[in-house]
Amino acid sequence: LSLSLSLSLFSHTTTTMVESVPPNPNSLLPQATAGDPPPPPPPPPPTHTGGFLPILRRRPAIRVTSEFDSDSSLFFHRISCKLFDSLAKLKLSFQNNNKGEISDPQLALISKHLSLHYDLEEQNAFVNASFDVGPGLHLRAAHDVKAQQGEVAMVADLAGPAYKFELSSAVPSVGLPRATFKFPLGEVILEEKEEEEAQRMLSINGILKGHILKGVCTAQYGDENLNLRYSYKDEQMAFIPSISLPSNALSFAFKRRFGPSDKLSYLYNFDSNYWSTVYKHTVGKDFKFKAGYDSNARLGWASLWVGDEGGKAKTAPMKMKVQFMLQVPQDDIKTSALMFRVKKRWDV
Repeated sequence: LSLSLSLSLFSHTTTTMVESVPPNPNSLLPQATAGDPPPPPPPPPPTHTGGFLPILRRRPAIRVTSEFDSDSSLFFHRISCKLFDSLAKLKLSFQNNNKGEISDPQLALISKHLSLHYDLEEQNAFVNASFDVGPGLHLRAAHDVKAQQGEVAMVADLAGPAYKFELSSAVPSVGLPRATFKFPLGEVILEEKEEEEAQRMLSINGILKGHILKGVCTAQYGDENLNLRYSYKDEQMAFIPSISLPSNALSFAFKRRFGPSDKLSYLYNFDSNYWSTVYKHTVGKDFKFKAGYDSNARLGWASLWVGDEGGKAKTAPMKMKVQFMLQVPQDDIKTSALMFRVKKRWDV
């Protein structure tokens, strides 16, 4: 009886202890089997990509442009790079001769609204600023630090961007501001000028354009001179006569296109008997041949361009432009000269 009572008490105590132990939380999760894939790794901690830190870490692309002119025997160099994710551009330019002597170094920092040009030899800075101060209202300012001179202009859009009114004044002010009104057919300028007798008078300059007889007639007035110019152009020909009053100087220009790649231009001035002519032949946009004559200089010339004459070096083949020019004086053919110019760009 005593042994039976002891076993009963031991069984009751064991059951009570098991029930009082809290369950293991891991035992509530489903157990992984051999066929289940491993659990994914924890996500990486978040990284901060905002601000200027990525912009500062990224090395800006450097562009180097060099140009050589055989006529002056000078090398022209320009080094530029864009900063702060193209918000600004830094430019360094200088030239050197065949002895390696550096001259005319210029440093510039250019942005959309502010630009700073510094002349290292003159130790002078030129500051230009341009920004909008309101809807349709634009402010433009320029300042020469060494000369302590500059200009301030305010431009307002009137009834759309085609009509503008501008007020500009020199700093320090020396008279009334200059007023300019621009419209689709021309512009009118009202400004104060100083005459020989040290008297300041208001003067009016202006340009007016209009369509007459399938052409464009332009009247330009300034400094008490009136220039009348008529331009007629079609797909094959252009005829441009002009006359200046009161001098009655008459001239005309004639241009004839013989195809998509050949063009001839001629200019004659009746007042001075000056004339010039130019023939141009192009092959695509990267090759151009030009030949002409100038009666004033009594000089014949021929020029060959490899690369777009008016374009940049980055759009030319191998990012390089080459020009060869032959000049033949009419009075002394033996002094003919062959010159060339090379312009090359590198992206580093």
